[in-house]
Parts: sequence; C-alpha cells; structure tokens
Amino acid sequence: MKKETVSMIDTFKEFKENKNIDRLTLMSVLEESFRSVLSKIYGSDENFDIIVNPDKGDLEIYRNRIIVPDGEVQDENKEISLSEARKIEDDYELDEEVSERIDFAKFGRRAILTLRQTLASKVLELEHDSLYNKYKDRVGQVISAEAYQIWKREVLCLDEEGNELILPKQEQIPADQYRKGESIRAIILRVDNQNNNPKIYLSRTSPTFLQRLLEQEVPEINDGLISIKKIARMPGERAKIAVESYDDRIDPVGACVGVKGSRVRGIVHELCNENIDVVNFTTNTRLFIQRSLNPATINSIVLDEENRKAEVYLNPEEVSKAIGKNGLNIKLASMLTEYTIDVFRDTEGENVEDDIYLDEFADEVDQWIIDAIKGIGLDTAKQVLNAPKEMLIEKADLEEETVDNLLKILASEFEDE
Repeated sequence: MKKETVSMIDTFKEFKENKNIDRLTLMSVLEESFRSVLSKIYGSDENFDIIVNPDKGDLEIYRNRIIVPDGEVQDENKEISLSEARKIEDDYELDEEVSERIDFAKFGRRAILTLRQTLASKVLELEHDSLYNKYKDRVGQVISAEAYQIWKREVLCLDEEGNELILPKQEQIPADQYRKGESIRAIILRVDNQNNNPKIYLSRTSPTFLQRLLEQEVPEINDGLISIKKIARMPGERAKIAVESYDDRIDPVGACVGVKGSRVRGIVHELCNENIDVVNFTTNTRLFIQRSLNPATINSIVLDEENRKAEVYLNPEEVSKAIGKNGLNIKLASMLTEYTIDVFRDTEGENVEDDIYLDEFADEVDQWIIDAIKGIGLDTAKQVLNAPKEMLIEKADLEEETVDNLLKILASEFEDE
C-alpha cells in the first residue's frame, strides 16, 4: 500500500507543479477518489476516515464501526461484534466505536486499478477546469505563444505553462508563415468548453487584435484622451481606423500615427505590412464617408439613410483613388461607415441629351447583359460609361471581358463627341 500511495502522491506533486493547482484541491481530489472506490467495495464511505499527509508522501485509511452483541451484526461495514472487537483490543465494550486501519493494497490489483482510473479522470477534470478558469475572462487580450505544431488547417501553440492554444487557418494573416518554436502574438478570440473540454482559440485577423496593438503603442488611448471608434480590416492588406479625441489640443490621427509613422511602424510589421489608414471619426455621415474614402476628393454625396446606401460623385481622375487597388479602399470605407458606397463619375456640365437607352443596343449586346446592368440601376449608355468598371463587374456579376466588350460597344456611339 505504501508504495502505491507514494506513487500517487508523487503524481499529484508533479501535476501541481505543471498545472499550478493548489495543494488543498489536490488532496481533496485524492481523498474523493479513495472514497469513490471504498463506496464501490463497501457500499458506503461515510464511516471511513482518510488522512492524507503530502509532506511524508503517505495516506492512511481508517474504518469506524460500532460494537454490537455477538450474533446481532446487521451491517458488517458499520458494525462489529464484541468478540471480534476484543481481538483488536481486549478492553472494548458494547456501543463503543472501533477505529481500524485499512490496508488498501489488500483489496487487490483490480481495486488499485479502479483507483488509478478514478484519479486520472479527476485529475483531467482539474486540468480542464484550471485551463478554462485561466482563459475564460481573458477573451480579447493579446497573448504570446510558441508554435508547437504547424498543420494545414491550424497551428497548435503552447502558452508559458504548456497549455494548448489553437490558431485556425482562417484567423491567420494570409502572409503568416510559422516555424516550430517561433513566438506568435495574437488575441484570445474565444474559449469553448463543450463537454468540459476547453479549447482556446486565437486570432490575428480580428479587428480587436489591431485595436490592442494600437492601445499598446499610443499612451493617449490608455489615458482616455483618444478613443478608437471603429476598425475595418482586410488582414495583411489594408485597414482603416476611425479615432476621436476628447481633448481639443490633441490631434487623434497624428497621435496614433506618430512622428513619421513611428507609432504604427511596429504594428505594420507585426501585421505583415498591412497598410493602416487613420481617420477622424464624426457623426456627420457625409463627412465620415468623405474621410473614409481618402485620398479621393469627393464632389457630392447622395444618401439613402433608410437603406444605408451612399452614391458618391467624383471627377473622373478621382474615381480610381476612391476605389483603390483591387477595390480595397471602397470596401474598407463601406465597412467602416456601415454604408453601401457606389462611386460615379460626375457628369455635371456634360451634354446628356444625346444619351442612349441600353435597350437600343439589343442588336449588339445580349439581352441578359442589358438586364444585368439595368438591374443595378443603370439604364443609359452614358450612365454605364460613367460608372467604374469594377462596380459593373462586382454588382452586375459580370466577367471582366464581358464588361470590356460592353464598354467598347457603348463608347463607339460617342466617338464623334
């Protein structure tokens, strides 16, 4: 029994060191495990005393029974006959309590195996509870972890205590590349605890990750002088951040960017060269949309507040700036303002009397193409020619080649102009 018990105590000591579980909890679990097995053997454990001595590395079990007259024992677990009691101590009397030490090892290997299984199960529960309690209130915090296994769909990371954390593929920046042992910074995205099996998920693509990095670099944010109102990200490519100052003396954009970009430089590097635009937040929707489309210069904006749509009119040379490379600028502006933004070339001052309805091109253009264009609110040739090609491709769901052919046909009607 001594050898078996010492082994179990050593196991618990090792677990305590690795999982940071307090001694009282561990000893309680050890006692509970023994009681569980004793209940299966004797039918009840309520008359047993279990004494755990972690300092000496041993454990003692005592069974307490009441002395009854010979021949009147009804429950052998809780009662002992007078004659049997006097074999232990010859001065025992009726109704006294006999406390007898139990050698657990004498119950055989099956009982010891059951005890080990019970202990393993309860230790695992402790480990899961410890992990869940450690992370359940830390969602949204930045953490550094070590890449342990790199798989196709996720990276398995380890924290400073060796706990497993998961960085899914969809939460990684596209340009991220990891090697085993490399340090990874991310935020704690969520903590699942299904069937008491906690899983900690990390993210590097969440807007909150960018927000936490900015909070670390800009003291004015932690001091409450600047507030981050909204963030829109295309991870690894570009991001727009709307900030507001509560002190008229502080320029929130300048404070966040820093002298010559000093404050965002490290963040840009951390996010795989993700370009970061910082704009002043305002509750004036038109002005906010205008700022969000920076660096384009806006002529006018027509709002549909009920459907949260905005038509933005610009000079022809400004349209490409508003849309941005691969449409990133207008997508991020829409995400930041929460308005669907369509940009148009400003036709003010142009001769629109000679415009032609799309239906008149039915001999040269397939009807389904005309219907697709009309479906996004464009009915005439000049309306189509003044609309950005990227918008025609995306909103009308047309191939680029189809749009190019359409624009060529429509433009030929106005070549003399």
